[in-house]
Amino acid sequence: MKKFWDERYAEEAYVYGEKPNAFFKEQLDALNPGKILLPADGEGRNGVYAAEEGWEVSAFDISHTGKEKADQLAEKKGVQINYKVGSLEDQYYEAESFDVIALIFAHFPPHLKQDYHQQFVDLLKPGGILIFEAFSKDHLAYSAKNPKVGGPKNRDILYDTDELENYFSTLEKHTLIQTEVELSEGAYHQGTGSAVRFVGVK
Repeated sequence: MKKFWDERYAEEAYVYGEKPNAFFKEQLDALNPGKILLPADGEGRNGVYAAEEGWEVSAFDISHTGKEKADQLAEKKGVQINYKVGSLEDQYYEAESFDVIALIFAHFPPHLKQDYHQQFVDLLKPGGILIFEAFSKDHLAYSAKNPKVGGPKNRDILYDTDELENYFSTLEKHTLIQTEVELSEGAYHQGTGSAVRFVGVK
C-alpha cells in the first residue's frame, strides 16, 4: 500500500484537493483549539486546516510523498504541523494526550482495525473528541457506478455502523450514521458515495 500512496501523491496536483474534508471542518469549527492527531493525513489538507485554526497538529501517514506535499501546503499557508512518516506502530504518542483525534477516510487493513481504533481511544484525553468519516461497506455499489468517487475496493477495509459502535463502545456517542455524501475533493473523490460518520466523547 505504501507504494500505491507514494505514487498517487507524486502527482503534481493535490489529489484530494487542498481544502479540508467538509464533515471534519464542520465538527472542528465548533471546538476550541487544542492538540489534535490526524492519522493517515495524506497530503495534509485536514491537518493544515486545523493548524490555520490554531490547533497544535500531529499527523502521520505511510507515504513519504504525502508528507512532502503536506509540508509544502503548510508552508504555503504559513503554518506548522508535526507530520511523521510511518504506521501507528512507528509512532510514540503518550496516552491521553490529544483533545481531538480525527480519522478522515483512514482505511486500515482488516486485521489491524480493532487494535488501531482502541489505541486511538487510548490516546484521547478524558473529555476528548473522536471525529470519524470513512466509506461504508455499501459504498462499493456507488464506486462501481462511478469510479471517480474513489474508495477502497476491498469490502473488509470499509466500515458499517455496528463496527464503529464496537470499536468506540467506551465513548459517549454523539453521532453515528450511515449517509449518502456528495464529494468534491480533488480528482479522486468526485460524486455521490456512501459514508459512515461517528463523533464521540471520552
